Amino acid sequence: MPKLMLILLLLWQSAAALTVIDDRQQQVTLNASPQRIITLLPSLAETVCELGACERLVATDNYADWPASVKALPKLGGLYDASVEAIVRLQPDFVLVGKSTRIIGRLESLGIKVVVLETQSLADVQRSMHTIAQVLQLPQPQAAADRLWQQAVLAIDQAAKKIPAAAQGASFYFEASTGGYAAGEASFIGGVMQRLGLRNTVTAAMGAFPQVNPEFVVRASPQWVFLAEPSAVALHKRPGWSAMAAVKAGRVCAFNAAQGHVLVRPGPRIGEAANILVKCLQKVATP
Repeated sequence: MPKLMLILLLLWQSAAALTVIDDRQQQVTLNASPQRIITLLPSLAETVCELGACERLVATDNYADWPASVKALPKLGGLYDASVEAIVRLQPDFVLVGKSTRIIGRLESLGIKVVVLETQSLADVQRSMHTIAQVLQLPQPQAAADRLWQQAVLAIDQAAKKIPAAAQGASFYFEASTGGYAAGEASFIGGVMQRLGLRNTVTAAMGAFPQVNPEFVVRASPQWVFLAEPSAVALHKRPGWSAMAAVKAGRVCAFNAAQGHVLVRPGPRIGEAANILVKCLQKVATP
């Protein structure tokens, strides 16, 4: 290779090198613009795609299903059973994972770059958009992430204008998953609900997604109950719940699987989540 071309190549590689700090406060250095990316949470795949880099994904976790194009990608497992061997074979430039992913250490010991993101609150969602835009090395990463975030927030605020009068300012309990895991004020779901003008019975002090006792919900007596898991609709079997005002009055929103996925994924579809919530409020509040 001629000396001038070698110098130009080295300069390009240096310019392309990027160091980011992930949510472990670990520095991750990428030596070139990444073209082979693996995500191990559905929300991470969704964010990569909404930032215009879907074609760079080479695989995802088992549950990523939006946009439709990611369904055809290799599926590598979940938080607790992702296949290290399959990831290594795909030779990714880096892997985007959640903080609870069990194989982070193994991947890094094999020389694979890992960017860890923890997206529990709305602020976390906004920050993750910026981090992902950075590691993708988009031409204007901050502007791209800002646009994505602002679109989501605008959709939430527009949905808030459609809440029926009977539900405005109402208190609620939001069950994010089976086992009584609720979305508290500190969660991104709680943040969306707050922007909608609703009041959470699960306070920030209880954590983002605490496991709550059924008796707690009875005592809190929320005006509305939201269930993100389709399998969690048998409320009459829960001690005391059949006597709750929300249940007796039918102020319960039980979402199907597709809607539940939108509601519990901390990514670019939080605006769509707000609309799903408001549509149920409209339907139930206006028989």
